[in-house]
Amino acid sequence: MTQTFFGEFDLASLSIWLFWVFFALLIFYIQRENMREGFPLVDDDGEEAPNQGLFPVPDDKTFKLPHGRGELTVPSGQRGDRDDLALERTNAAGGYPFEPTGNPMVDGVGPAAWAPRRDIPELDGLGHLKLQPMRKLEAFSHAAGRDPRGKPVVTGDNKVVGTVTDMWVDVPEQLVRYLEYELDAEHGGGTRLVPLTMARIWSNRVKVRSIFAEHVKDVPLIANPDQVTLLEEEKISAYYAGGTLYASEARQEPQI
Repeated sequence: MTQTFFGEFDLASLSIWLFWVFFALLIFYIQRENMREGFPLVDDDGEEAPNQGLFPVPDDKTFKLPHGRGELTVPSGQRGDRDDLALERTNAAGGYPFEPTGNPMVDGVGPAAWAPRRDIPELDGLGHLKLQPMRKLEAFSHAAGRDPRGKPVVTGDNKVVGTVTDMWVDVPEQLVRYLEYELDAEHGGGTRLVPLTMARIWSNRVKVRSIFAEHVKDVPLIANPDQVTLLEEEKISAYYAGGTLYASEARQEPQI
């Protein structure tokens, strides 16, 4: 009697080997996908590091954007960093920190660093502007807590620099994200935004502790008075956050 092929073939062994091959390919795929940002590796000077590891960077990926914004192809191997960083080495040896060479709050380095996000406004699921000033939203009104509009803006050195004129609302979340304030003429004039998380609303003032009066004129501006882009949000938030350390030299010393 002639035996079949599977009569002398170990199907259990085939199954386990197929599993191991699949698992190895899965690890290879996941590792490559994990290398879409931060690779190829670079040294402290931004040069490509000699040891890049075992896995190659993944292929480019194209995203189909919603709301008629077309397609976006993201090249693999993007470093993600800006090329205009105003920093210099503090020591020739690797691993030492870098120091700012100019005004770190304006240059956007250290705690004031920002990422180069797309210079377009964020949209909600229906394609509408996600962040809008309350003056453009007839369905929104102040209902509870202290209304900051009309209150003076006081900086970390206890100087009045302007007056709150509006609140910017995250419409889908129904939350206030930014306060808009008008600068006094002596501080440069014009309007600025401050993230609500960087402001404290008191009964008679709005305190912005992280920066001083001398810094408000350099707060990043928005191009359109009725919308804010992702890049503008990034720069504005980074400026105020960086002031927590860089607003004065005293803040850069050890604190007890």
